[in-house]
Amino acid sequence: MKKMYFLKTCNTCMRILKALNLPSDVALQDIKESPITVKQLEQMHALSGSYEALFSKRAKLYKERGLKDMSLSEDDFKAMILEHYTFLKRPVLIFNDNIFIGNSAKVVEAANKKVHE
Repeated sequence: MKKMYFLKTCNTCMRILKALNLPSDVALQDIKESPITVKQLEQMHALSGSYEALFSKRAKLYKERGLKDMSLSEDDFKAMILEHYTFLKRPVLIFNDNIFIGNSAKVVEAANKKVHE
């Protein structure tokens, strides 16, 4: 599978998308226009090993809901990611059996190496 989950209105996602120069066989999914499905999230979980790894603790709703002061389970993380696109750490690139989550320079560099091997 070759797919990137991103947000078209996110400047960081768009900058990374441009920098990666992905091959044409990578499917792109704007998670605001086409929300992720349970099946897609479960595929991401299978590769990442945790819903928490896919969860954005920088999301505005995370702070607004006071979630940082709560003890959240894997089921909580899964439910919130499915509830609102902003809870998915972006971008998420699945390239064959590899998953790259987030926008740190280290993650983007690793994704770029894998894509252009």
